[in-house]
Amino acid sequence: MKYISINDVKIISHYLGRIMQATGIAFLVPVIVAIFYREFNCLIGFIISSGISLVLGTLLNHINPKNLNIHLKHGMIISSIAWIWASFLGAIVMTIILHLPLLDGMFENTSTWTGTAFTLFTNIESLPHSILFLRSFEGWLGGLGIVIIGITILLRPGTSAAKIYKSEDKDERIKPSIIKTMHKTLEIYIVYTLIGIVLYILAGLPIFDAVNLCFSMICTGGMSIKNQNIGFYHNNIIYIISMVLMIMGAVSFPVHYKIMKTKGKALFRDVQFQTIIILIIASTLFILYLNKFISNEMLFTIIAAITTTGANCIDPNIMLSWKPGIIIILMILMVIGGSSGSTVGGIKIIRFITVLKAIEKNVIEIVSPEGRIIKTKIKNKNISDKAIKESCIYFLIFILLIIVSWIVLLSQGYDSCYSLFDIISAVSNNGLSLGMVNLSMPVVVKLTMIMDMLLGKLEIIPIIVLIRALFEFGKLNKSQKNKLKRIKAKL
Repeated sequence: MKYISINDVKIISHYLGRIMQATGIAFLVPVIVAIFYREFNCLIGFIISSGISLVLGTLLNHINPKNLNIHLKHGMIISSIAWIWASFLGAIVMTIILHLPLLDGMFENTSTWTGTAFTLFTNIESLPHSILFLRSFEGWLGGLGIVIIGITILLRPGTSAAKIYKSEDKDERIKPSIIKTMHKTLEIYIVYTLIGIVLYILAGLPIFDAVNLCFSMICTGGMSIKNQNIGFYHNNIIYIISMVLMIMGAVSFPVHYKIMKTKGKALFRDVQFQTIIILIIASTLFILYLNKFISNEMLFTIIAAITTTGANCIDPNIMLSWKPGIIIILMILMVIGGSSGSTVGGIKIIRFITVLKAIEKNVIEIVSPEGRIIKTKIKNKNISDKAIKESCIYFLIFILLIIVSWIVLLSQGYDSCYSLFDIISAVSNNGLSLGMVNLSMPVVVKLTMIMDMLLGKLEIIPIIVLIRALFEFGKLNKSQKNKLKRIKAKL
């Protein structure tokens, strides 16, 4: 049975072309920064990448399938390719401007697009302003989803938008129409960004620093324009603003919309927000018990872990001196992540709660009288068996991905604890590191972590669908070649 046909490829190409056009436009934005700071030697990199994406996107968009009926498999494949393409374009920019090897550029840009905040650069402050802005801007776009922004701008309302929207794991709607939902989501995102920039400026940051730092915090990415990350500023007010933005970035967009409608009450009623606060408090108290004290830097790192932001205000070498119990707490927080429907990575809190509820249901069914029907509820809302099954399967795949990637790193001679921490950080799109990530990493490790970051951002299934589609298309081409051979034989 063939799952991918020629018409499927045409449908994917048609809609992917529009996303590539949006991505090409996005890569022109840093040109403004390059001109302002008189970095004219950087212009060529951005123009070439943008031109490639715009031209290729336009060509693909002119492919006309027999019908434009798009299915979820198409949306997943489009989404997967779009993220890889965006990272590749950023890699081209860095290869042209910084003469960075293409694989290293791919690692760096996959990290920024997925909001993971790993970096291979040892001296970030030496980079051109336009490249620094590119890293932050990619994270900001990636936080919302380049695919979401692309279809918000370029796609008309209809089923196609709904399928691509769902492929990015953003199935919860703010408005009845998917396009209106995405417009409102983008509006909320921009409003919070502007508020954050203003707050940073009032706290004393230069405009360039305020813009880049706000982009990094609200998208829960954690990319920095300073070698010491946020620790460079040594300012508690900036730390507090950053922690608030990280937490708000970890709250789902539908809840943000309801905040405006309920004067803030919806935020405190949201089970995922409640869980974030409980986990922050519980982790703080546990570390306080272990360490007898907790510094501002530790609290900041706890919030960075649960919101999968990856920003830090201390050197990784200092983190290495922390007690093992603290490191384990951080790893658990990174795995859990923030709210579903937000900018964060990780398993997501609602899935974590659902898995716990499934375990509870199983235990109750065992001890209850035979025939009793047990319903699973979260905040008085029934959870279907299908939702429970999907959450449990995803949880299992997520943990298996961590284990497999960890084995790859162990086979390369890395320390078991440090490598596990950084692999969890990669799969959870966090970016906190114990110092393992650097330019000297073997190729296999870089490729593993690139795949981990992409799988984590796209929540694994879309990438698997893409791989299966490529396999199926390969078989399709083979069958077509065999058919041609048979025709030639008859002649």
